[in-house]
Amino acid sequence: MKSYKLIAGILSLLLLLSVSIMAQEEKEMTQEEFQNEMNRLTQEKIELTKEVNELKSAIDALKAKQAALESIDDSQKELYALVGATDASVARFRKDVAMLEAQLKRREGSLEDAKLALENLQKNKISALPEFNDKVHGQMQRMLDAWTQEEANKVVNYTVVRGDYLWKIAKKDKFYGNGFAWPVIYNANRDLIKDPDLIYPKQVFKIPSLNDAEKSKYDKARSNYKPAPPTQD
Repeated sequence: MKSYKLIAGILSLLLLLSVSIMAQEEKEMTQEEFQNEMNRLTQEKIELTKEVNELKSAIDALKAKQAALESIDDSQKELYALVGATDASVARFRKDVAMLEAQLKRREGSLEDAKLALENLQKNKISALPEFNDKVHGQMQRMLDAWTQEEANKVVNYTVVRGDYLWKIAKKDKFYGNGFAWPVIYNANRDLIKDPDLIYPKQVFKIPSLNDAEKSKYDKARSNYKPAPPTQD
């Protein structure tokens, strides 16, 4: 407010000074010239007053914006306190989110590692903050689901060699690592396999990926399997 009064005072002094000077030179100016000069100075005062008012409005707007930012900052601090976060921990979390998001976009690294990383981010209370909630629990989850589906849809080929049987193929680490999953191979190659106990060298089988339900099913079958006790003679 003091600034506005100072500016107005300066303008008034300038106008008075100009009028004084004009009064001293009044003998050399005609009445018409004097009036024109007064009109010019009056117009200048109007324009300067307008500029002062615009400056005042701009200052008021900046003060309002500053108050809003301070209010936002206070709200953010309250949110951080609710999830037990600090500026430093949020910064680290933001960095981890950015790194994993880039990995998901590029389908980079191990899918299982990406699943674990996202799971850890989602378990972190910081993920509940508005900045992260939709990205971590929504967008990135959908990206991971899409990657998982792509992997599930992949099919590799395997050429049968002497001594192979479906259980043995399914148990290979590069496929399922679980012999109980052999029906998946059988069902994917019914056009080539008439009897699951009879397969032949040089046959080329499609080996589809297991979906989550199949993997759970055959993992459970393996864990529940109990070999028959040896017979006694």
